[in-house]
Amino acid sequence: MVEAESSVVSVKNTQRLTLLLLTASVSVFLLSGMGLDRLIICYQAVEDQLKICGHKRDTDVFELFLSQKELTDVIDLSRFKKLKYLWLHHNKLHGITFLTRNYCLTELYLHNNAIFEIEGLHCLPSLHILLLHHNELRNIDATVMELKGMINLKTLSLYQNPFCQYNLYRLYIIYHLPGVKVLDRNQVTEKERRSMIPIFNHKKAHIVQSIAFGRKVDASWDLGSPFKQKRAQRVPPDFAFTNNVDKMVFDDPEDAVFLRSMKRSVMAITSLNWDTVPTREEKYLEEKGTQPAQLLTVILR
Repeated sequence: MVEAESSVVSVKNTQRLTLLLLTASVSVFLLSGMGLDRLIICYQAVEDQLKICGHKRDTDVFELFLSQKELTDVIDLSRFKKLKYLWLHHNKLHGITFLTRNYCLTELYLHNNAIFEIEGLHCLPSLHILLLHHNELRNIDATVMELKGMINLKTLSLYQNPFCQYNLYRLYIIYHLPGVKVLDRNQVTEKERRSMIPIFNHKKAHIVQSIAFGRKVDASWDLGSPFKQKRAQRVPPDFAFTNNVDKMVFDDPEDAVFLRSMKRSVMAITSLNWDTVPTREEKYLEEKGTQPAQLLTVILR
């Protein structure tokens, strides 16, 4: 009897040990490339935040505070389907591949890390605020390509990255991301939007400069331009500049002066003659009668 019971217990222990070994092996396979110690730190930080906020279900999580945790990697956060606000600043992150299915995320704070690429951000269509300053982003073209599909992105921060040393960095970002209204804590102005066109879009600048009062004018600056260039108007060879001068001779110089003055334009200045307007006392005594006020007109040539 005792031997039978001991054999049953040993079988159960063997099954449990086998199950634990299988679970451990699967976990190691899924978490390849990420150190177990780093995983534990990140997992513990997430669980601590859930306890602080009192969340028992993943669907109840709308925000996570994971800043200043010395994190170098983050576990997959796709289980939080309704996550909207995520704070991960002041850590040691190198990438953001852990954000692939958080489609409701609207605010993401990743500043003060060591991020050198942002691959995966294009999967966040609802993102409205993105802070990436104080990181290690070096490829401005790759960064712009990753952010181009975010039509809802309005606030972007990229300063203190290596590619910010590019002289036209701000105009380049404004040109390729026209939906951004606040860049590096400064409002994007209309002057900046106009000044970037001649630099990055020569064709559009050519068309804009060729439009005046609703019609196109000649604004071509090179011989290969598609617009027809107008020929310069030249003076006819038989034209004499002295032919348009009045050569009439006067006996009296004053007549010449009078004739020239009569050809000038006339300017008339009209004002009210206040001497003909009766005062209050004069109206009461009726000294000046009821004559209407007079106008004074001065004509000048």
